[in-house]
Amino acid sequence: MNKLTIGLLATALGALAAPAQAQAPAKKAAAHPVKKTTAKATTRTGGVANAVAAQAPTAPKEAPPVGSAPRDFALPAKEEFTLDNGLQARLVPYGQVPKVTMMVAVQAGNVHEGPDEVYIADLLAKLLNEGTATLSATQLAEKVAGMGGSLSISAGSDQTYLWASCLSEYAPQLAALLADIVQHPALPASEVARLKTDMKRQANLSRSYPSTQAHQKFTAAIYGDHPYGRPIPTDAQLDALTLAQVQNFYKNQFGAQRTSVYVAGKFDAPALRQALTAAWGPWAKGPAPHIEAAKPLTKAQVLTQDRPSAPQSTLVVGLPAADPTSPDYIRLRVMNSLLGGSFGSRITRNIREDKGYTYSPYSSVATHYHTGDWSESADVTTKDTYNSLHEIVNEIERLQKTPPSADELKGIQNFESGMFVLRNSNPGGIISQLNTLDLQGLPDTFLTEQVKNINAVTPAQVSATARQYIRPEAMTIVVVGDQKVVAPQIKKFQDSLKKPL
Repeated sequence: MNKLTIGLLATALGALAAPAQAQAPAKKAAAHPVKKTTAKATTRTGGVANAVAAQAPTAPKEAPPVGSAPRDFALPAKEEFTLDNGLQARLVPYGQVPKVTMMVAVQAGNVHEGPDEVYIADLLAKLLNEGTATLSATQLAEKVAGMGGSLSISAGSDQTYLWASCLSEYAPQLAALLADIVQHPALPASEVARLKTDMKRQANLSRSYPSTQAHQKFTAAIYGDHPYGRPIPTDAQLDALTLAQVQNFYKNQFGAQRTSVYVAGKFDAPALRQALTAAWGPWAKGPAPHIEAAKPLTKAQVLTQDRPSAPQSTLVVGLPAADPTSPDYIRLRVMNSLLGGSFGSRITRNIREDKGYTYSPYSSVATHYHTGDWSESADVTTKDTYNSLHEIVNEIERLQKTPPSADELKGIQNFESGMFVLRNSNPGGIISQLNTLDLQGLPDTFLTEQVKNINAVTPAQVSATARQYIRPEAMTIVVVGDQKVVAPQIKKFQDSLKKPL
């Protein structure tokens, strides 16, 4: 395994171990600096020994062992069944730890909201935490805790999720409890005002971040009127949400046909299957699954937002790209990791390591239902806004023109393969992958052959993918920063795009 691979995997493992610090700057020296002292030898013999030891040559470090060949991910044996009402269940025996992880995914998310009910799915998700027809919020929390478990409910772009865990012996009871939460929510009117206040606080905090401001402009530009492009709602919009709207959203969007239940861990399969059937079987079918696929816009434009006296400019540079259903998706992922999506990527080495314009640049491939986009993001020093944009485009065009070396590509492939296996090395990771298959309509081979497909990408395909999808002349570029300093730099950058760089 080469040095690049080892560095990438070490960084990834560190990020997984401490996600809260992954984007944080390195800590400064300890508050109590270590004093430089010279220990005095207590005896003549000790002094001579110390001197000899200090001058002794350092033993050469042992070279790390050569890494083994990457192996395909083996999807654990699973039991799948569909109830008469259309609800789908996936049971995956996994590991020996006596715990179970469950997820209920309901195809009812922000994408199903109307223009006048933005975040109604989020308000409903919060209300689902407030108890059922027979259990108060406190009783619900106590019941989950009594199973040695946890519960989290949230709304996403395409789905509403209930994540829960418990000790293995309580798996049937947890399955029944989740069914009660989803099928018989209390939706108490008394809690709506408090929950909306909390939502407004969180929305205002998120809106204050320049990264949020830049990404909102970016998604609005490429997704237009589609719900994926809608901004965070204002206080007035959140105040206007009503309990009646929540109830209508639940009635119109929730149902068995749109719901999947995933279980992974150690459990008694017959008992769990019986519990799921008894608890979820009586639920009404509800609406058929449906998501209106977005048609993202590719448009060359530069959008700005002023932050007077800001010491940094926040950049987002990107455009629509392949989604997981595309045959180009795996190649796009590998190309992205090499270009800007890993700590050892080219853009990161260029504008962070070599030039010091930024601390944490990154590129990513974001996906929704049957659509996706690629973007590079960075907070750069204000005076280097042009230089950063210029170097980002330089790295893109360099990759388009010249394929990477086999050694550089192999390091990235090992990193991507390793990260894929790490993400699927726990029950939650397996459940997330299975839900992705179901949402996107993908076969199991998307998972079981992914390592093989990652390592089958060639240097020429990496360059071809960059040429096809990462086109600077077609990108939407967002700059949030001090406009009096940034505006001349943006003009200089736009002029440079009109001629070969």
